[in-house]
Amino acid sequence: MADLVVDSHQHFWDIARFEYPWMGPEVAPIAKTFMPPDLAPTLAELGIDRTVLVQARSALEETTWFLELATEYDFIAGVVGWVDLLDPNLPRVLDHLLGHPKFKGVRHQVHDEPDEAWIVRDDVLRGLRELAKRDIPYDLLLRPPHLKYAPRVVDRLPNLPLVVDHIAKPEIADGTIDEWTRDMERVAAIPHVYCKVSGMITEADWDSWTPADLRPYGEVVVEQFGYDRLMFGSDWPVCLLAGTYRQVWDAAHTTVGPLSDEEHAKVFGRNAATFYKLTGEA
Repeated sequence: MADLVVDSHQHFWDIARFEYPWMGPEVAPIAKTFMPPDLAPTLAELGIDRTVLVQARSALEETTWFLELATEYDFIAGVVGWVDLLDPNLPRVLDHLLGHPKFKGVRHQVHDEPDEAWIVRDDVLRGLRELAKRDIPYDLLLRPPHLKYAPRVVDRLPNLPLVVDHIAKPEIADGTIDEWTRDMERVAAIPHVYCKVSGMITEADWDSWTPADLRPYGEVVVEQFGYDRLMFGSDWPVCLLAGTYRQVWDAAHTTVGPLSDEEHAKVFGRNAATFYKLTGEA
């Protein structure tokens, strides 16, 4: 069976169905509805077989809707949804969601929490423990100041599958790299933590970025995580603020450097399929 080519990180939203608190004036170009038929032609053009659909709103209703979309559209191989980690009924909620074969993970917008240390609060860790018990992956949506907490999560929950979204959103536009590099090194030293090569162009200058701006950050994550724990993600349609899907696809290849066929198969599909336990054929 040929390896699947996978986009490990994309979104849909429907502004008639839900409100999205993060949609301020600065993201006006993407403050409109994006649905599977909007993305499907681009996936076909680039030869991308499957995607992982990731939460964009802190609402269980969105997770349920995403699973309905995943049932309808074969290219959606998995859903990383939202659950309330503080909900006393969380075990029941998770067991219900696990009844859907395409429920593959959980994410919370940690970097929007007023408490920088939210992820290591006892009540949050109790919720994450329920994920770990069920081997449900957790996407870490962080900015550089939050990276230092990731090893503390692993200390408490050594069996929780973790992936860092968007290489933790370093300040590419400013060229800031040193402290992020040190903190990412500590995270990458944890053997079971993965990292998504995604969300980079929107951390660069939206109007003038080039792949060369991204390359130093790509070199860091390749050196630290290797090709066995990196996965490509488009972050579409957020990426449209700074470039097209094809520009993201091309920039990702440039960013991670020349790849052998085996390395390409890992970064652009196999690692995501392994981490999220995706199924299906190319």
